[in-house]
Amino acid sequence: MSLVGNWSYPTAIKFGAGRIKELPEACAAAGMKRPLLVTDKGLADLPITTATLDIMEAAGLGRGLFSDVDPNPNEKNLEAGVAAYNAGGHDGVIAFGGGSGLDLGKMVAFMAGQTRPVWDFEDIGDWWTRADADVIAPIIAVPTTAGTGSEVGRASVITNSETHAKKIIFHPKVLPTVVICDPELTVGMPKFITAGTGLDAFAHCVEAYSSPHYHPMSQGIALEGMRLVKDYLPRAYSDGTDIEARAQMMSAAAMGATAFQKGLGAIHAMSHPVGAVFNTHHGTTNAVCMPAVLDFNTPAIADRFQVAAAYLGIDGGFDGFRAFVQEFNDALGIPRQLSDLGVTEAAIPELVQGAIIDPSCGGNPIELNEANLTDLFKAAL
Repeated sequence: MSLVGNWSYPTAIKFGAGRIKELPEACAAAGMKRPLLVTDKGLADLPITTATLDIMEAAGLGRGLFSDVDPNPNEKNLEAGVAAYNAGGHDGVIAFGGGSGLDLGKMVAFMAGQTRPVWDFEDIGDWWTRADADVIAPIIAVPTTAGTGSEVGRASVITNSETHAKKIIFHPKVLPTVVICDPELTVGMPKFITAGTGLDAFAHCVEAYSSPHYHPMSQGIALEGMRLVKDYLPRAYSDGTDIEARAQMMSAAAMGATAFQKGLGAIHAMSHPVGAVFNTHHGTTNAVCMPAVLDFNTPAIADRFQVAAAYLGIDGGFDGFRAFVQEFNDALGIPRQLSDLGVTEAAIPELVQGAIIDPSCGGNPIELNEANLTDLFKAAL
């Protein structure tokens, strides 16, 4: 089977090894003549970024670059990115990288022409309608990890540097116009990033599958996404040059982010404040929280995971799936507790306050409150 395709769900996706070479055509389709490539500090000087800038320059698109992006991007990074975008006279953004580069790049395109502060567009009710949709710049997304799936998302996560709260900023036009999924760009990922990002995709699928909301299309995508991670993440982890495994994981990442239109839950509600306060890797934090959340949600999800376990080839129904998750984490070098990531018991009240207001709470199959979230953090600690 050839792992190459052109897809139109949920946006236009050019999938396949070597397709970064089609970036100039993607820019033309999006109406960009002077794009700004936005990525994170760690990627700025790597060969994949330099080669992409070379492709842009050879096509007459310049080599505009902004890379002052932290692992958990904040409003200060955003302000600097918008300033660079406007000063350079750019007409679109190429969001390039993992979750941080993709999220910040999308927000630069979103905020470059707005007059209100970014916090006015938090994913609450219809706050997104406050934005001037006509000034949102076009976006091309190029993922270089296989986990967040932000390349197919209509939102970004931005940390408030003063309150240490992660906020989800949403607008339908934040969905990139074109996505280039080139698995060759992920070959150089180190093992711990391969594991953490891959388990982020798995968490997206698990939580979407667990969500009580009605969305059968997302339910099916989540189930197959779990299978791809189960089958191919160990291969990508053990051999980073396994291009088939890298491609399948890139598919799983996009599938997870598409599936969680159905909702997320306690895993992400916990992970967001932990990442904001302790600056932990998001996917790794999700993986550490997952066993405790599965235990907590058991009464509501055990029956549906009987079906999932059978599809995934896991014996023992829900109990077998729960055991598999811990074994999977262990095999991929994931710590067993939040304390291994630097989280302290003294911080639990602050983390609970951050979690209870996180939009992810609404997708958990058991209603979350301060008491049970406190218990969840203690169980995961």
